[in-house]
Amino acid sequence: MPTDILLEARNLVKDFGSTRVVDGVSLQLVRGETLGLVGESGSGKSTVARLLLRLIEPTSGEIIYNSTKTDGRSYNLPDINPREMRHLRRKLSIVFQDPYAALNPRMTIRQTLTEPFIIHRERPPQGLNARLDELLAEVGLEPSALSRYPHEFSGGQRQRINIARALALRPELLVLDEPVSALDVSVGAQVINLLRDLQQRYGLTYLFISHSMPLVRYLCHRVAVMQRGRIVEAGTWSEVCESPRERYTQQLLAATPELQPLDLRS
Repeated sequence: MPTDILLEARNLVKDFGSTRVVDGVSLQLVRGETLGLVGESGSGKSTVARLLLRLIEPTSGEIIYNSTKTDGRSYNLPDINPREMRHLRRKLSIVFQDPYAALNPRMTIRQTLTEPFIIHRERPPQGLNARLDELLAEVGLEPSALSRYPHEFSGGQRQRINIARALALRPELLVLDEPVSALDVSVGAQVINLLRDLQQRYGLTYLFISHSMPLVRYLCHRVAVMQRGRIVEAGTWSEVCESPRERYTQQLLAATPELQPLDLRS
């Protein structure tokens, strides 16, 4: 049983009207590791992601965040007040699926990357301009990008900008909601390699939501399989995907013919 837990969901439930979308989900995000959350469309993966960051409110259940960089305390996110949640949001971030919709077309990249510092009233120790240059360098873009607008970039470059924005306040947890599904294979592989390098460099914790078993195999330390709002199987890759117990997991694997090891760096 992992002991260094950054965030833990306990019996999480979310109802939208009479429909139960998330039904008793429990999971653990181990500090510095990646948990892959897989399942077919409509299984509740993205709803779980938004619940964990309290972008939407759970119907019931607990979300325990064990902070170290903030103040070393533990919090049940649904119970804390808006001021405390605002304080914690600096350490919890998300990269959305669509790199085109996630950026405001009327804002320059400088304005986009500056926004988190304005919202959280935080001044980088090295100065804002130096931090913006640093963020772009971390995702492989030149400082000249700051004066440009989103439409001037490719999809892969836009997703790198989204990642830079998510990293602005040095979060502990990054939720990656199908971050490469809107990109072609080669560009997506570059973004996945970037995410892996950033994790190794900064000790980030990832929740990686995907329907691609090869990507989950490459990036994730552990896997949780969702079906109809429930986690039906969880464990390491070998436990879940080499010896699946559930018929649903077997069907997901059977629908992925390219499950040989991938060399994403080639």
